[in-house]
Amino acid sequence: MSDRDRDYIGFGSLPLQYHRKSVKRGFEFTLMVVGESGLGKSTLINSLFLTDLYKNRIVPPVDERIEKTTRIEKKTLDIEEKSVRLRLNVIDTPGFGDAINGDESWRVVVDYIDEQFRQYFMDESGLNRKNIVDNRVHCCLYAVPPWGHSLRQMDIDVLRRLHKKVNLVIVITKADTLTTNEVKRLKANILRDIEANGIQLYKFPECDSDEDDDFKKQDEELKQSVPFAVIGSNTIFDIGGKKIRGRQYPWGIVDVENTTHSDFIKLRTMLIATHMQDLCDTTQDVHYENFRAQCISQIQHNAKTGKVRSDSIKTPTGEIVIPVVTETDKLLLQKEEEIRRMQEMLAQMQEKLKQQTIDV
Repeated sequence: MSDRDRDYIGFGSLPLQYHRKSVKRGFEFTLMVVGESGLGKSTLINSLFLTDLYKNRIVPPVDERIEKTTRIEKKTLDIEEKSVRLRLNVIDTPGFGDAINGDESWRVVVDYIDEQFRQYFMDESGLNRKNIVDNRVHCCLYAVPPWGHSLRQMDIDVLRRLHKKVNLVIVITKADTLTTNEVKRLKANILRDIEANGIQLYKFPECDSDEDDDFKKQDEELKQSVPFAVIGSNTIFDIGGKKIRGRQYPWGIVDVENTTHSDFIKLRTMLIATHMQDLCDTTQDVHYENFRAQCISQIQHNAKTGKVRSDSIKTPTGEIVIPVVTETDKLLLQKEEEIRRMQEMLAQMQEKLKQQTIDV
């Protein structure tokens, strides 16, 4: 055995162990898409993940949209690339903003996000926590129409209610209807409204100092592209022997993946290649932890006051979340308090024994 082998412990292989375990287990990602009908949301999702999730969808006539309410439509897709498996959940919101009275369109979206947090909290607090299914929304793409000059009041109201619950990413859809200068002006106006109304979009993490220059340059380009002006298309064209995904006009073809035509490839890079894990981590460490802290605080308060159930609690955004508080919750809190007292007594006894040993 050489000196080098003798000094080698083996924990240097931990990243490889974690990688193998993660690949075997697979990954899950839940993407919510919010925006009114006709903005090309379905086409955008199909373009991002090279699939057709909505081939059987039936678009309702205009007269049915007058009293139409927002509903949740979930699609699940299993994708495998280079032996890495991803279960993608896409949450669409058909009917959003379609009704004449659209003031309550946001409520279904907010309630769905809260319900996934509540379900995860209940599963996490249960006895069998090994096989918890994570349906929490990791990212929300909010579609803004290209024909406005900035955010509408409806957009601002919805974003205010969402920004502390989910990672928000704004996309300007059908960007091929705008000139380059119009895109720049619309982006600037949206960012101005975002700042003026105190809305928090998904914040890109800072690059580590040891990252290579190419990654730092790419990361800076992604940050400068927010909000993303995108084009979606399910049509494939053969141009000079090269297949491209694009849209055809009398004057030529728009290449969806050409960065000079749109931010589509930048959006896909951010969502999948560079920031998917950070979106999941931020959901866990920030948005879910805020929700969890509120639930625990409410449960403790109800246990102390003798209440069995909680009618409602207020979140930082002012929305109402309804956690289930049972007698079991009260009993668990009592047991935790007893364990804490026993641990304190044990620590005191150990300290006394230690002191007696020193005196001897």
